[in-house]
Amino acid sequence: MRELTAAVVGAGYWGPNLVRNFHASDAWRVGYIVDSDPARLERLSRLYPQVAVASQIDAALEDPRVDAVALATPPRTHHALARKAIDAGKHVLVEKPLAETHGAASDLVEAARSAGVRLMADHTFLYTGSVEKLRALHESGELGDIYYVDSVRVNLGLFQESNVLWDLAPHDISIINYVLGEEPSGVALQLLACVHAETPDVAFLTMWYPSGTIAHVHLSWLSPVKVRRTMISGSRKMAVWDDVDPNEKIYIYDKGVILDPSSTTLQQQMVSYRLGDLMVPLVDNREALGKLIDDFAHSIHTGTPTRSEGRFGAGVVRTIEAALRSARNHSVRMDL
Repeated sequence: MRELTAAVVGAGYWGPNLVRNFHASDAWRVGYIVDSDPARLERLSRLYPQVAVASQIDAALEDPRVDAVALATPPRTHHALARKAIDAGKHVLVEKPLAETHGAASDLVEAARSAGVRLMADHTFLYTGSVEKLRALHESGELGDIYYVDSVRVNLGLFQESNVLWDLAPHDISIINYVLGEEPSGVALQLLACVHAETPDVAFLTMWYPSGTIAHVHLSWLSPVKVRRTMISGSRKMAVWDDVDPNEKIYIYDKGVILDPSSTTLQQQMVSYRLGDLMVPLVDNREALGKLIDDFAHSIHTGTPTRSEGRFGAGVVRTIEAALRSARNHSVRMDL
């Protein structure tokens, strides 16, 4: 397969990570780095002197050697820039969220389909070894029926210009959707603005899935400790993923409740608790963003979807939109 050329737009926090991984991949070369800040371009030019730099995206879009554009710009710019790249015939990778509204995200999905180019949302967590392991555990049936998922993503800051839901929820929604292999059928959200009245900084999100699984996500910029933990309770086994743990990421517990189905009351049915082994499986520790970029290249060459293709990213945006409607309506459930 021929080497592809990428233009990375945005050289703030995430853009340099994209440049580094595109540069390291055998499937890619970096053709352009685009940013309106000359100081950012100068820093990256010293690291990658062979890469062209530009203050506007047009130079990259007009270059026929550029196969794909990777956007690492503020969410408010995603739709306009991605649509411009799609209309120029470029494949597009967009940092999460895909767009600020489901309508805008759906427009990108349809535009990419019509133009015959690949559209991918940068939900990097789907390519971590831990999330891959959780999905494999679910697909193999090792966990049994999934009763519920409990996820906590809290820290002290960093405050963003939007709100804590737009900042953090795309991670947990995309992870849970990918592990379960389905999208929510209903959502409810409680939002709280503690520091600034117009900027919610604490959120409690509930999602109901068609399979019967319920998921709860706690998000906060106001926590004294950093917590990144997801717990999955299954009928056969249970799993805990602690992303802050520097060593072991996934713990699988052979625990549960043994019932006697012939009895009528819960007290009669509950025969005993099952307390089995604790297993710590090996996971793929390769950098997730590198794996995502290689999947993007494979998708371009073969026409097959990526894990976080445009439609998947649009589904995440749709869930967030519905959750915000719930918060505006006294946190009632919103069906999707």
